[in-house]
Amino acid sequence: MQTSANGINLIKQFEGLRLAAYQDSVGVWTVGYGHTSPDVKPGLRISNEQAEQLLRQDLARFEKGVGRLVKAPISQNQFDALVSFSYNLGLGSLQSSTLLRLLNQGDYQGAAGQFPRWDRAGGQVLAGLTHRRLAERDLFLRAA
Repeated sequence: MQTSANGINLIKQFEGLRLAAYQDSVGVWTVGYGHTSPDVKPGLRISNEQAEQLLRQDLARFEKGVGRLVKAPISQNQFDALVSFSYNLGLGSLQSSTLLRLLNQGDYQGAAGQFPRWDRAGGQVLAGLTHRRLAERDLFLRAA
């Protein structure tokens, strides 16, 4: 599966676009739509086109990872929510999560209930993460 326009818009909405490298809430150097890598360093500036290209590259990695980890049948909206979740938190977080375990057991409601639990960065509850997790949960629960 690939992320739909709805999923991409959700990611863009919550990541925001920053063309100059910055440190996120836990000190990770970031640029574009939440892109992180060893290449992102202080002073890095990119264009809108480069931000879009990095987003596409990052999405491909997360789409592949979600496809590999999820064993239960899922809808496009559920896939999009899981890609957004993973894009923000990393595939390792999804892989070790109760959310994934419940989903793969076929407990879709239980899995949906796990999204709001992931609202912290650096041990602190962040309002932006709370809003993102609720939006992801709502998308996950929306009929395809």
